[in-house]
Amino acid sequence: MVGVSDEPLDPFAGDPEDPTAELAHLDPVEDTELLEPLSPHEREEILAELGDLDVFRTLLEPRGYRGLVVDCEGCAEPHFFDWDLLTGNLRHLLDEGRTRVHEPAYAPDPSSYVSWDYARGYADGVYETSEASEAG
Repeated sequence: MVGVSDEPLDPFAGDPEDPTAELAHLDPVEDTELLEPLSPHEREEILAELGDLDVFRTLLEPRGYRGLVVDCEGCAEPHFFDWDLLTGNLRHLLDEGRTRVHEPAYAPDPSSYVSWDYARGYADGVYETSEASEAG
């Protein structure tokens, strides 16, 4: 849908009294002119990840999985991403050339999330099983 954003609306967007305006100088990547654009290879990788994510969601969401868990190198904590949030983050990276800040999931049930590697292995297994049944 054109014009619809995947990210939450800023309740202070356009407000001259925005209480966070004073904090803008603390964000070193706020000036988008300083960001280098994504290379064609990086864009291809993100598009491939979006395609993979769509496959993972199609296969795993009906089985009760809410999304993926990613081990964060920065804080050494697992981060739980629902399907929509992860898709939105990748689209934002593709459009803006950087990831956006997000709030961690509140009290996620770890059994409702799988790693990217697990999702990849599951998808590969489904594909191989499908090919084997078509051949036989």
